Amino acid sequence: MKTLVKLGFAALLSMNFMTANAQKNNTDSNSLLWEVSGNGLSKPSYIAGTFHILCSKDFDIKPKVWNALNKSENFVMEINYTDQNEMLATQKMMSADKKISEQLSSAEATELNKVLADYGTDLKKVDNHSAQALYALVATKAIPCPQNEVKMYEIELLKKALGDKKSVGGLEKVDDQIYAIGKAYSLKETISQLKLGNDYSIAAKKMTEAFKNENLKDLDQLIKDPKFMNKEQEKYVLTDRNNKWVETMPQIMKDKSTFFAVGSGHLWGQNGLINLLKSKGYTVKPVTQ
Repeated sequence: MKTLVKLGFAALLSMNFMTANAQKNNTDSNSLLWEVSGNGLSKPSYIAGTFHILCSKDFDIKPKVWNALNKSENFVMEINYTDQNEMLATQKMMSADKKISEQLSSAEATELNKVLADYGTDLKKVDNHSAQALYALVATKAIPCPQNEVKMYEIELLKKALGDKKSVGGLEKVDDQIYAIGKAYSLKETISQLKLGNDYSIAAKKMTEAFKNENLKDLDQLIKDPKFMNKEQEKYVLTDRNNKWVETMPQIMKDKSTFFAVGSGHLWGQNGLINLLKSKGYTVKPVTQ
């Protein structure tokens, strides 16, 4: 069960953080790899939009992504998976001081137990989990294959970066992600999302195809459905984090050419990293091959 939750926690960062505001339609939406240059940078850096977890049959990292990583000195993810303190924080995220059942009426607990059956578990097994850990189950609906058949996009890139002895870092801490999820989704809102399990399954299949086609516009249209995320939730899980990251990225890029790997939804829209970096004076252009 713990493995399932941790896997879901990683997946939800891809699923639910792929919401973005629509931008004028153009061919720029047909790339998930972007080059950042100018504004005093001696070497270009790169931003790659990822889909954190995919089934092996859908998994593919294009040659242009490997080429960009090879050119870079740094490899930076949302979270530094090589930091043991961060991995311990993920474990801490899973537990809570107050049981879930103690926060619900008898009728609500009974209803939740029925919902959880669709996720292969029950309230007794997750009762000591935090709301954030419970919410991670939502994303398991985005993984239509057994756990032993999934691949993590960032981990494959990380293996290459470590093999090449590149510097590795993170844009934020696990605590930052836990805070964002906690502020965006209360326990009752989380339960409402769990009830949308089949909708997540359908959306995930379409998103996977859009991702494979590198179509940011389609990803935007598929995921900005308000039943998955309202504007306030978008602020916490997307906009606020992007604004923090874009204040950190310039210093990292100034010191060394850097390859940033983040969930695809962080790229697009008025509050996306592409637009925010452009507003800081950088040239940000799609890498098509």
